[in-house]
Formats: sequence, C-alpha cells, structure tokens
Amino acid sequence: MSITIKDEAGIAGMREACRIASQVLDDITPHIQPGITTLEIDRLSAESMAKYGTRSATVGYQPPGYPPYPGHVCTSVNQVVCHGIPADKPLKKGDIVNVDVTVVTADGWYGDNSRMFEIGECSIAARRLCALTYESMWLGIEQVRPGARLGDIGHAIQKFIEGHGLSVVREFCGHGIGQKFHEDPQVLHYGKPGTGEELVPGMTFTIEPMINIGRRDIKEMPDGWTIVTKDRSLSAQWEHTVLVTPSGYEVLTLSAGSPAIPEFVKGMARAAA
Repeated sequence: MSITIKDEAGIAGMREACRIASQVLDDITPHIQPGITTLEIDRLSAESMAKYGTRSATVGYQPPGYPPYPGHVCTSVNQVVCHGIPADKPLKKGDIVNVDVTVVTADGWYGDNSRMFEIGECSIAARRLCALTYESMWLGIEQVRPGARLGDIGHAIQKFIEGHGLSVVREFCGHGIGQKFHEDPQVLHYGKPGTGEELVPGMTFTIEPMINIGRRDIKEMPDGWTIVTKDRSLSAQWEHTVLVTPSGYEVLTLSAGSPAIPEFVKGMARAAA
C-alpha cells in the first residue's frame, strides 16, 4: 500500500479543492425540487464548477473495464446505491437522491463529497434512512486521529447501522484522494476495531457509507455504471473528505451550506461562514 502524505502545500491544495466541491453542492441545493431532472442537476453542477475555475473529475472517467462515465456528477435516486447517470426523468415528491460532486482544480487537486436530498415530503422510512446514514458517516469521522486504525472507522459505522436494522454495502468504499481521484488507502465502512492501516497526519481520504434499508446485496445495471439494491430497497449515501491532523481530524468538505453537524460530534475544524 502506497499512501500519499500531504505536506503543507498539498494540504492547502486539498483545502481549496474540497472547499469548491462543497460550494458546488451549496449552489445547486436551492434548485433540487420536485420536477427537476438529474440531467439539469448535472448541468447546474458543471456551471458551478466552471465558475470556480475547476472541472468535473467524473465526466469521461474510465477505469479499466468501464465505459467512459458521461456525467459531471453522479445522481443516485431511490434504489440506486451509487454511480447513477444523470437522465431526463423528473424527480417527484417522495424521491431521495444522492448528488456526488468531485472537482479538479487547475493545480490538479481533487475534492470529493456528496449529499442526500429529500424531494418534497418523503416517507418516514426514507427520512430515517437518510438521517441514520448521515450520523453513521460522522461516527466514522469521529474515529479519525493519529494512531487510530482504518478498521476503527468501519467498525463504528457498521455497529451503528446494523444496530438500527439497516445494512452496509461492502463492494464500494471510501478512498485516499489528492492529486489522483482514487489513492490508497481503501476506507471500508465495516470492519474490526484495531485493524487496518494506522492513521498518520497528512493523510486525506473520503468516508462515504452506502446504506440500504433492506439487504446489502447489489447489482450492476447494463450501462456498466449504475449500481442498485438487488431487492430494490432504498439506499442512501453521504460523503466528506477528511484530513488527519496532528491532534485529530479536519473535515475539508464543509461549507456554510453544509447540513447541520450532529450534536455528538466533538472538537473539529468547522467551515468558515
């Protein structure tokens, strides 16, 4: 495993990329209402990225064995776990959608985050899923400090989620990020405490649990990208990019418009207003 430790210049580059990635979500939030299409969300996101002098990391992205991804963002609706491709079907009241934004700055730094959006009045079950997934992400973030292990993050998320009768998707995980979209380490959202790579200052990675209201089993759709729950149950995801600091962590993808931080979260660097 080859983990890139960021120096002060690298941390500054990551802060800027992540600040913009979160600002893009702030910009599009007022527009995500019943009747909007995910293709329109994609267009608005691309315009926002360009306004800040960045570009999308996902459009044209093509790992080995995959077709080029066509969207500037990923838009995953209802039973879509991740990598939902923007389309022209309007969102309706009761839908939930994850919008996943990854930008690249002119200096080549990547910022990655995602949020859930509830479209109009949603079911109690959908609201509960989104809320618990959000809390699980923050429980994972709270484990981040020098000397902790990656398994501590996964264990905190898994214990909380399974304790509420939900399931953790295991085929996709968080990842290191810097001047590459995906770097080491892989950040699993399940695991055993005290296992995995030790965290050290200067590491940057995403924590992005994908949580299903039903079983954890998933399947890939014929487009080669879209992942859905096998039982067609609802799925939710939240994502932040995190820096390991000498005393704990800093969430790099916080902005003035980020959702409220849970009350159980202790000392951390908050976004500037």
